[in-house]
Amino acid sequence: MIKMTKSDNKRQRLETVLSGGKPDRVPVALWRHWQGDDQDAEAMAAVHLQWQRDYDWDLLKVGPASSYSVDDWGIKTEWTGDIEGTRDVLYRPAKTAAYWEKLRPLDPSKGMLAVQIEALRLIGEGLRGETPFTMTIFSPLTQVQRLAGEEGTLIHMRQHPELLHLGLKTATESTIRFIEAAKKTGISGIFYAVQHARYALLSHDEFNVFARPYDLQVLAAASDLWCNMVHIHGNNIAFEWASDYPAHFINWHDRETGLSLKKGLTHIKGAASGGIDHWSLHQESPEATLTEAKDAVEQVDGRRLLLGTGCVAMATTPIRNIRALREFV
Repeated sequence: MIKMTKSDNKRQRLETVLSGGKPDRVPVALWRHWQGDDQDAEAMAAVHLQWQRDYDWDLLKVGPASSYSVDDWGIKTEWTGDIEGTRDVLYRPAKTAAYWEKLRPLDPSKGMLAVQIEALRLIGEGLRGETPFTMTIFSPLTQVQRLAGEEGTLIHMRQHPELLHLGLKTATESTIRFIEAAKKTGISGIFYAVQHARYALLSHDEFNVFARPYDLQVLAAASDLWCNMVHIHGNNIAFEWASDYPAHFINWHDRETGLSLKKGLTHIKGAASGGIDHWSLHQESPEATLTEAKDAVEQVDGRRLLLGTGCVAMATTPIRNIRALREFV
């Protein structure tokens, strides 16, 4: 178990970063999927609490299965060995655009959403207020894509936009209900995953019509929390489409996209989260990770940064690499 050696507690350290000040040390956090364990509340809570005991991260980002928000709408998934912990989709229920007319908001006290709420409750109890923790929330457009597939979503978007909007409205309402329930468990914020700010997928106009309005509704529902993070997912991202979203941290694949932390920070109001390529972290030795960590801190002079990866750490990441990054700070 790694012990803190400085006097600042985790929230103070993060708030110093968010204010633009220089903390006692750069805060650090890694997160990952927990394949299999993410299907059961007690197991999910247990692995997250052990992860925190082992490394004493400054922020615990809860990593549920990427399908959790739509499981109760009939999607079928299975983990078959993907090293990121991602589940394969076996069945998508949104075969036609007419599906969106029948969709109804989910009850966070039932089904897979209730499993997540119970896991959050257990995690909050286990952390005892010592570590901020956030819940992963997928954007309404991402949820719709889970149900229809990428191609199906684009077809519905361009052939039946009025029906797709019905689905997006339902997903938004369902997500806001879940966030309200999650707040009662003591979460410090949400980790909001935006997966459609990509030039190769949507036009700017399409993003502004089918993504941004719903994203802003969800983020407004979390605006009373103090540690919200927006994750702009992908390699060919349109960073500027979402970098102005109201959040405390912006997280992106800074090493893979070529958009450095230093340059990215000129476009955002809060702080950045990143600096480490999750594939560098996945190498046999920690040398590449430590080189990136040193460079990341130097880029920003140790300010406005939560050191970590641009996306999830692989489930097969060498433990010594994880430990080396934690010890680096």
